[in-house]
Amino acid sequence: MVKEIERAGIPVVHMCTIVPISLTVGANRIVPTIAIPHPLGNPSLTLEEEKEIRRELLTRALKALETEVSEQTVFEK
Repeated sequence: MVKEIERAGIPVVHMCTIVPISLTVGANRIVPTIAIPHPLGNPSLTLEEEKEIRRELLTRALKALETEVSEQTVFEK
């Protein structure tokens, strides 16, 4: 679905825990996340630490949306 949305001219960021799968399906902008059971956080952390992780992931995803790409790109830290 990511590729079809991109074909319509809407940039998409695929946030995922297993980057090779995103590469296989052809996502253009990929942001690696934390872990399979908790992709956008870690329930064992404090509320403040959890907010910081989520803020960083969201910021990275927004920067990926702003970035023009011509090939598959993984947006690491």
